[in-house]
Amino acid sequence: QEQLVESGGGLVQPGGSLRLSCAASGDIFSINDMGWYRQPPGKQRELVAAVTKDDSTYYADSVKGRFTISRDNAKDTMFLQMNDLEPGDTAVYYCNAVPPIALARLMAGISVFDVQYPDWGQGTRVTVSS
Repeated sequence: QEQLVESGGGLVQPGGSLRLSCAASGDIFSINDMGWYRQPPGKQRELVAAVTKDDSTYYADSVKGRFTISRDNAKDTMFLQMNDLEPGDTAVYYCNAVPPIALARLMAGISVFDVQYPDWGQGTRVTVSS
């Protein structure tokens, strides 16, 4: 069973930065495109960034230019550098694999809300507030 552990969240003022980390057990990193998802309070979970097995990166329009996703396959870890944070970025952030259809929609600029996987980590909470 895959295990995903997210960390690095916290409270930050608007305009600030955070770096999230994702550690995984099993072979999820080696066989999948990976991504960061977020779920704002009372809303659906949305895919916001993806990195493919060959390190190509894609972003939702809402975070493009501010967030940077990266992966280290040798260490089974993934990161999300978040700069110029806005109150609208407040959410619980999760990492997980990205299925091909979700990646295609992200690449096309279509919001992705309905990725279903049986296993999710606990997530890490990001709060952007003054």
